[in-house]
Amino acid sequence: MYMFMVATILMTICGNLLVIISISHFRQLQSPTNLLVLSLACVDCLLGTFVMPYSTVRSVESCWYYGETVCKIHSGFDVTMSIASILHLCLISVDRYLAICKPLLYRSRVTMEKVSGLIGITWLFSFGVMLARVNLVGIEEMLMMHSCVGTCVQIFNKKWGVVAAFVAFFIPGAVMASLYMKIFHVARRHVRVIHGSKARPGALHDKNSNSEHKEKKAAKTLGIVMGVFMLCWLPFFIMLVTNPFLNFSTPSNVADALVWFGYFNSTCNPLIYGFFYPWFRKVFKMIISGRIFDSGSSLLNVYAENN
Repeated sequence: MYMFMVATILMTICGNLLVIISISHFRQLQSPTNLLVLSLACVDCLLGTFVMPYSTVRSVESCWYYGETVCKIHSGFDVTMSIASILHLCLISVDRYLAICKPLLYRSRVTMEKVSGLIGITWLFSFGVMLARVNLVGIEEMLMMHSCVGTCVQIFNKKWGVVAAFVAFFIPGAVMASLYMKIFHVARRHVRVIHGSKARPGALHDKNSNSEHKEKKAAKTLGIVMGVFMLCWLPFFIMLVTNPFLNFSTPSNVADALVWFGYFNSTCNPLIYGFFYPWFRKVFKMIISGRIFDSGSSLLNVYAENN
């Protein structure tokens, strides 16, 4: 268990660090979309650095060794980073919808300053949820009766379990699903248009074939994005809603496993949002080989070739 969890933590930290270094180092990658990806990578990297290691010890040892104060900090940071990660995924879906379905509006309205403001609001909202501690209202007596040395669990009452699940998952998930469905339909419409023009000879045929390949790849990527997101987070939030109504009878091992499913989404995010872009893959190769520090870096050509 330690080996598996430590490997997951290292993958989470290293994968997101590669995304952070790539976008921060190269000006050519600093666009509104990539600014959201950068902020998402920062959230996931912080989760892997400050939350997952403590959760590893708690999960494997079935005991919390770090005291009540660290437990409160850890639980608050856990909730903050998890909510922030999900909200960033929702913002990325909105960004992709505007860029693909409403490109003229996107170019005129979506700026680095506006995206930075949205990212700031997302971070503040996530920290606000942590500081409010409304999840404990009405269950203080139950906590006093069942709390003991060596436990550190995050509990939500009936009302705020439902509210937290809808605000942090079901509403963002519904927004992501609806927007990605619209993007998928636009991509299919483009493919049909391309198929209708395939009879045209020469360079136009080659260009249309290349466009069709990109449209199919985009649709496949959207399916992977939603599939991984739902697989990782849906079981946890179903437990979050139902557990208070079942008198918190969910076994601790099951609850821990569902939490780790959610963490795993932060491990997958750099793979999905980074490695699916050709210029990111080439940047990663440059970082690994040490060519990122060369003054004659050819990323400008790489970026131009893939846009």
